[in-house]
Amino acid sequence: MRDLFMMLPLLLVAAPAAAQDAVKPAPARPVRAEALTAPPAASDRQYAPAAGQPVRTILFVGNSFTQGAHSGVRNWHPEYVTDLNGAGYGGVPSLFAALAKQKGLNYAVSLETQGGKTLGFHYAQRRQLFDRAWDVVVLQELSTLSREQPGDPIDYIRDVGRLTKLFRSRNPDVQIQLMSTWTRADETYLATGHWYGKPVSAMAVDLRAAADTAKARTPGVTGILPVGEAWNRAMNAGVADPNPYDGRTYGQMDLWTYDHYHASVHGYYLEALIVFGRVTGIDPTSFGKDEAAADSIGISPDEAVQLQKVAADQITAETSQAQRR
Repeated sequence: MRDLFMMLPLLLVAAPAAAQDAVKPAPARPVRAEALTAPPAASDRQYAPAAGQPVRTILFVGNSFTQGAHSGVRNWHPEYVTDLNGAGYGGVPSLFAALAKQKGLNYAVSLETQGGKTLGFHYAQRRQLFDRAWDVVVLQELSTLSREQPGDPIDYIRDVGRLTKLFRSRNPDVQIQLMSTWTRADETYLATGHWYGKPVSAMAVDLRAAADTAKARTPGVTGILPVGEAWNRAMNAGVADPNPYDGRTYGQMDLWTYDHYHASVHGYYLEALIVFGRVTGIDPTSFGKDEAAADSIGISPDEAVQLQKVAADQITAETSQAQRR
């Protein structure tokens, strides 16, 4: 059996960027996560879960920022996950699955996503797909929180509450993580943007504040996944270029893709590292330059190490801040 990470080509998928966070799924039969449950071939045993380790279930609910839209991540190894909508996406959940497998962890990974939609949409129209017990749930909201009133967290707070109540009714011990996403460059550098004229870090900081408020008002929410703040950290450290509109500085990564609001493969990889580190408690820097998923999606060993360090530093800062409270 050929190595799943090294031999399968990336499917580079281009999709229109006109609709906010929107990628319409093509009809397909549900994709099952055979790669996480079937006995591995000899060449893949280094990525297999440890023998006898119990299976933990994790569900990702979100939109195109979870799908990995407008990058090769979206259709990357969909066989690693179960797409509850049958769209055949892999996305950030597949990257999480790959990272977990490399550490011998046994996760059954599922996603329920729809481009351009809020958590309220998933609760109102899709909850029959995921109304069951889960060990971990990741909730990712619309990039601007509200389409009509960008930055307004009222509906987000309400929908986090409704979804948390649903999931806790099925498993009182479920770990619910709220993903706080990144600054959109188009919302910052273009005059039409809600955050126009503000520092590039501002939108991510506002999104984090909204997630903190949702967590504070919702008993049962376990924590925050500080993806946007990790992006800010990468830019502050000179790892990533802060402005894609004036050209990319040599030696720096562009965390955005061509539309300047979805992520590039580098941005989605950093997202996956934050999710992995926060959910599992494993230091992302423990992967090092030979981490296989990064190589498979076109990230160099040096870039992978830099992004791993950014993720680890952000998680450490998060832990230290929580201990001071």
